[in-house]
Amino acid sequence: MKALVYEGVGQKHWKDKSRPAIEKPTDAIVRVTHTTICGTDLHILKGDVPAVEAGRTLGHEGIGIIEETGDSVSSLKPGDQVLISCITSCGHCDYCKQGMYAHCRDGGWILGHRIDGTQAEFVRIPHADNSLYRLPSGLDPAAALMLSDILPTGHEIGALNGEVKLGDTIAIVGAGPIGLAALLTSRFYSPARIIMVDPDENRLAVARQLGATDTVSTDPVNAIMKLTDGEGVDVAMEAVGIPESFDTCQRVLRPGGRLANIGVHGHSVEFRIGDLWIKNVTLRTGLVNTNTIPVLMRFLQAGGIEAESLITHRFTLSEIEQAYDVFARAASEKAIKMLLTA
Repeated sequence: MKALVYEGVGQKHWKDKSRPAIEKPTDAIVRVTHTTICGTDLHILKGDVPAVEAGRTLGHEGIGIIEETGDSVSSLKPGDQVLISCITSCGHCDYCKQGMYAHCRDGGWILGHRIDGTQAEFVRIPHADNSLYRLPSGLDPAAALMLSDILPTGHEIGALNGEVKLGDTIAIVGAGPIGLAALLTSRFYSPARIIMVDPDENRLAVARQLGATDTVSTDPVNAIMKLTDGEGVDVAMEAVGIPESFDTCQRVLRPGGRLANIGVHGHSVEFRIGDLWIKNVTLRTGLVNTNTIPVLMRFLQAGGIEAESLITHRFTLSEIEQAYDVFARAASEKAIKMLLTA
């Protein structure tokens, strides 16, 4: 088969690789029909995730058809169309029983990280019963693909960790795929204002189409304080993963505010503890658990999320190297989310 293989910092190639096989009775082999590229994949290529070894197939999002299952897989069968969760969960360990699938003792974020991932023609999925979701009939696979990672991430690590409530004013720093997913899922809780921050005017235009009430492209701290009459925001979400965006978030919170850090950080940030403690600020971070995939899938099926609007570019799977090049130049290419189909 063909796969997109990481070969060291800044190096990746679409190349021949052995097709995966069942290794444990809880495994399934999935033929990938749809996949995409995540900002985390770019972080890996930059060397920000040193646990990823050369030779690893990248990718942790996908839709596919089950080709084969291990003897212990009970809820799925060959021929089923399934969503691949970016998080693998055994469903039995102490962390899984707490709903913390990200810290599963035999899973978590392993696809495209510690085991071969989804940017390939075939992928092995451990703990298939708990890590794959059968797609409802009639659900557009391109839209459903957004449930693999970005929508649950925006929902769980953004909206839920930020405790977005009716009437809140929120600021989302970063209007990339994750920031826009946080915008979409924050709207479930009816905030009064959603301020979107990004230097890319194209992404801000998309944010306005998806429900942002205000957009900011320059001097974000002063702009947000001006928009809020000097009060600051109830919730600030960091959706970039750089020190500057984190600093913006901690500087624009009002007393009692909540900071939800979503971005993947490759470098340490300055933590303004002297300012935050006296304002009773709550800071939460986290790796997505994906335990809200089922409810998000029902909402998507009912037409409640405009997930397909996040897709800006479409390629065949064999064009994945070109897709990476486009995604890496997101601003000039007006790129948000890539759709790769087999």
